[in-house]
Amino acid sequence: MTPIDPTRTALLIVDLQNDFLHPDGAYARGGQTSAAIAALPDRVKPLAEAMRAAGGLVISAQFTLQPGRGGEPIVSPHLMAMRPFLRRGDFLPGSWGHTLVDTLQPADVVIEKVAYSAFYMTRLDWVLRKLDIDRLLVCGIVTNGGVASTVRDAHVRDIDATVLTDGCAAFSQEVHDTALAALAPVARLATIADALAEIAR
Repeated sequence: MTPIDPTRTALLIVDLQNDFLHPDGAYARGGQTSAAIAALPDRVKPLAEAMRAAGGLVISAQFTLQPGRGGEPIVSPHLMAMRPFLRRGDFLPGSWGHTLVDTLQPADVVIEKVAYSAFYMTRLDWVLRKLDIDRLLVCGIVTNGGVASTVRDAHVRDIDATVLTDGCAAFSQEVHDTALAALAPVARLATIADALAEIAR
């Protein structure tokens, strides 16, 4: 990795929320759990702490189900087909389930996102430019979904993105590895240890 200037860098945490990870969250209720995903917060925590200590920014991009008519969540048809257990109150803005997991609190900036990418119809690009952030260290879930879409959107905006290979996970190791290989042309791939070493310099 090239040297990290923490003042121009943000750790971007994608979708590490209670409704995805916590045993009482929506995905656990629906039987969608993964040991690799559950292990991420403890693995990422030292990097989040190092970024804060060095003057860097910690951003939490959080999947959001906006309530619509009658309070029912607006869920895209393809997502509802894959996750039929989603119901009213899941990923509700401001709710416990919508929130970044306790292990990684606090985030400096919270971005509500309604699709895979943290850039799609959000204020993320505006925040980064206003704060002179031109480099992202990206972690979270899933590697082939929210992480991949966000990193590709960063690339087309000329934002330097590093994917933290052991800071991301998918529902299978094969899918995770395939997604990382596909991202190599548009992003740097590095471990959390690599990033910590660069910050320490």
